[in-house]
Amino acid sequence: MWVSLALLLLGVLTSLAAPRLLTRAEWAEREPVVALWVWQCVVAAVLLSFALSMTFSASTAWQAVRGQLFAPAPHAVVEAYELGTSGPWSAVLAVVLACGGLWSGAMLGREIGQARARRERRHRDLLVRAPLLPGERPDGERLVVLEGERADAWWQPGTPARLVITTAALRRLKGRQLDAVLAHEQGHARARHDWLLHCSAALAGGFPGVPVFTAFRDEMHRLVELAADDVASRRFGRLTIALALVELNEDRGVFGPGPGPDAGLPQRVHRLLAATPRLTAGRRLRLTAAATLVPVVPLLVAFAPALTTLGQ
Repeated sequence: MWVSLALLLLGVLTSLAAPRLLTRAEWAEREPVVALWVWQCVVAAVLLSFALSMTFSASTAWQAVRGQLFAPAPHAVVEAYELGTSGPWSAVLAVVLACGGLWSGAMLGREIGQARARRERRHRDLLVRAPLLPGERPDGERLVVLEGERADAWWQPGTPARLVITTAALRRLKGRQLDAVLAHEQGHARARHDWLLHCSAALAGGFPGVPVFTAFRDEMHRLVELAADDVASRRFGRLTIALALVELNEDRGVFGPGPGPDAGLPQRVHRLLAATPRLTAGRRLRLTAAATLVPVVPLLVAFAPALTTLGQ
């Protein structure tokens, strides 16, 4: 039953090697959208490897599963998978991986539930601080201006969604800087970055010892901000969004001599000011295509005996 073990080994090696390779890739900061896609494909490949390993282990351990899974398969294909050579490890491995899958689903459900509760609480607080005007639809998207001494702007996802900005931010931001900040937040909303953050947080929280899930969460937080910066910079220029970020955060100690509360913000501003050119369209296409093929590798390993047998 080498297929199950090969898939398990593939998942483990990918979860160990991928974070080191991707976090060192210099092109990720130049193309954060492509990097987001690459990370999603890598995590999908890891999860698919474990899921397929669980399936073949269960087929080896239990005749009922084997009969359902390989019912339409020719006898030669069944023999190619050597499902009769079962051992106690097959059942143990299948149960462990199944528990891991159930745990992943439970963590994702918990993360979504907590996020929904936070959104509802923020919506209630927002309605108290900024009640609806006469005739205003409660389910429509709107820009909300809050009285506040702290310069801030954020997109509040949910139904309905809200784009919130404080009066301090309105006083600080000059000219097109306000439009750039709003475009940044709208970039988050249109790309549904909140779902990426929820999924990555669920996997990292459920499996804190797995390097790929921890790195996935950390990189999602970094890359979604870079991607939203690029959305704003393409419309209003890199200098405009960089100055807007400085205006919004200079009073928080972010740019001080010591480590600030948001250590990634100075790097974001430096990246915008450096204006490093994007990758060529051809290289972006090659990276995207290569990442799309990563989840195909576990499928090739899983179906290799069947394809070899049928091709003879």
